[in-house]
Amino acid sequence: MIDLGISKMALIGAVALIVIGPEKLPRVARTMGTLLGKAQRYVADVKAEVNRSMELDELKKMKETVEGAAREVEGSIQTSASDFEKSWAETTAGLDSTSLPMTPMIEFPEYRHPGKKWRLKQGATPNWYKARQGVRTKALSGAARVARYRPQKLS
Repeated sequence: MIDLGISKMALIGAVALIVIGPEKLPRVARTMGTLLGKAQRYVADVKAEVNRSMELDELKKMKETVEGAAREVEGSIQTSASDFEKSWAETTAGLDSTSLPMTPMIEFPEYRHPGKKWRLKQGATPNWYKARQGVRTKALSGAARVARYRPQKLS
């Protein structure tokens, strides 16, 4: 790697000041800084991509080992299940259906909807109390209110 110390940086800065000139030096320094930042980001992206590909390979290997173990477990379960079925068949071969105790069938009632209007908001005060106190429970439109409270004509 390049060994850059403070003395070498000062020498490079002095040469750049003489060659480029004091007017263009800030613009050139800014451009060099952006290019250096882009190069660093590119190197970091390449490193990240290499790390991702290595991790992907490791995950593929791990997946293969897990699938192999799952296949082994599945095979052992199938063999034990077939052994269990054989032993169950041998055990239940001498039994007939009449010797087994009969369990009563439990009948559940059919579901009935409660019939509530679940969209209707209910207040905490019961309707019988509102009726006794004279509280209105329904809103009247303007025309209905006029018709209700219009004085009756005496004829």
